[in-house]
Amino acid sequence: MEVVSRKDPHLREVVWFALRCRALTLLLQALFNLLIPDHAADAFSPPRLSQPGLWDVLVEQLLGGLSRWDAEHFLFIAERGYLYEHNCAFFPLYPLSLRAVAKGALWPLQWLLCVRSRLLLSAVLLNSLFSALAAAALYQLGCIVLQCRRVAFLAAILFSVSPANVFMAAAYSESMFAFLAFSAMWQLEKGQSWLSGLLFSLAAGVRANGLVNAGFFLYSCSKCFALQLQVGSGSVRKLPLLWKQLLSVVSSVVLMCAGIFLPFALFQYYAYVRFCHPGPSLEQTVPMPLVQLALDKGYSLAAPNGVKPPWCSQQVPVVYSYIQDTYWNVGFLRYFELKQIPNFLLALPVTLLGSWAACTYINANPRHCLTLGLERRKSEEEGKPRAGFCCTAVFVYVVHATVLLAFGFFCMHVQVLTRLLHSSSPILYWFSAHLLQEYEPLLWSEGTADQTSAPRSEASLQGKSGSCANPVVRLLLNCRSITPLSRCILGFFLSYWLLGLVLHCNFLPWT
Repeated sequence: MEVVSRKDPHLREVVWFALRCRALTLLLQALFNLLIPDHAADAFSPPRLSQPGLWDVLVEQLLGGLSRWDAEHFLFIAERGYLYEHNCAFFPLYPLSLRAVAKGALWPLQWLLCVRSRLLLSAVLLNSLFSALAAAALYQLGCIVLQCRRVAFLAAILFSVSPANVFMAAAYSESMFAFLAFSAMWQLEKGQSWLSGLLFSLAAGVRANGLVNAGFFLYSCSKCFALQLQVGSGSVRKLPLLWKQLLSVVSSVVLMCAGIFLPFALFQYYAYVRFCHPGPSLEQTVPMPLVQLALDKGYSLAAPNGVKPPWCSQQVPVVYSYIQDTYWNVGFLRYFELKQIPNFLLALPVTLLGSWAACTYINANPRHCLTLGLERRKSEEEGKPRAGFCCTAVFVYVVHATVLLAFGFFCMHVQVLTRLLHSSSPILYWFSAHLLQEYEPLLWSEGTADQTSAPRSEASLQGKSGSCANPVVRLLLNCRSITPLSRCILGFFLSYWLLGLVLHCNFLPWT
């Protein structure tokens, strides 16, 4: 299987387009933040304990729109640690990275900027880097899985104008998670199981839904074992050899899944020690303004006086599930209320797109879906493998996206679906690229869906100067002549990008 070259012009275009989109996002959020007054939201907003200087005020004016809502938690954790109980809903790897950059690479700026300003600047730098790397990883993953460079290229370009773009730029963990998850999927497709396991494990230290990625290892090992059993159907397999293969598969799955679950388990243990058995000096280290904030808002601090949170006495003390249940009322069908209709409408486009993608794939591969892709196809039926979104290799990604979609729709705050799916799964980008490639005549002039290894696909995607023609830019420049479907797809991506910047950056409710 051909591996994408680092000199691939499409890869360079993906990275450069991602960086340009990030620069435009930063510019627009600064503009909207200056022009539109902030909404007085009832959100986590800890007091500033240090007097801001002139440069701090400038950083806040230019980048303050990226510190709204949950970003306050990440910045606070990076500066103060897990002081309040509900901070433990946010996993540690991203704030630790912010702290490392602020105290490392940005250490020379400590004479000009306070810690918070350096953390905010660190978030901008890291998320810009992670977004570009995530787009590159998505392109390389698409080239291997889809075996169609054109669809992979278009999907990676769409990632840079994602409906969740504001969360990719703000001090949220979505960019870091997307980079780690897409990179892990890419390495797994290349056969680099241990490196993939490491990346999946790191992703699980960024967001809780990283635990679901253990399913990729489970499916990969199960499929390999099932296909091996079907080799040489006329011969009788030796039982000892069969048991040896089974034990090898089970041990590999157990080790990999344990590695993925390890960050979650360690973080829960850390929270248990900090909040259920706090040290006697903890109360003295908490500044009085932060103690007062806890009293005013009802936040739970680690209490050395013997008062323990209720979850400490549970048989399996897991702070994450307790916080989701108590602070955010997350649970099965709990969000199905009349007052939440606007939030369901916000999630409607991504719900329809994800459901359409799943239905399209099932209709194209009914037998493959029924057998879970574990059936070896006969050589006379197999022929040339299908390329594009409907190829058999996409099956596990469709299942992954559908599981996230169903769980998010029925068990989470439904408006979060947009950023959850767009930062965790390649399916929405692949399917959107598939629809544009299949039904947009303007893109047909670039040729058919050539496979990755086809040499003529390289030339067909390049302009006269040898640089890659950006299909999204081409569609936008010809927006009056494109099909209604293309307008809907691009309209969804771009409108959620811009609306997210306008609303989120001014403390107004968004996804």
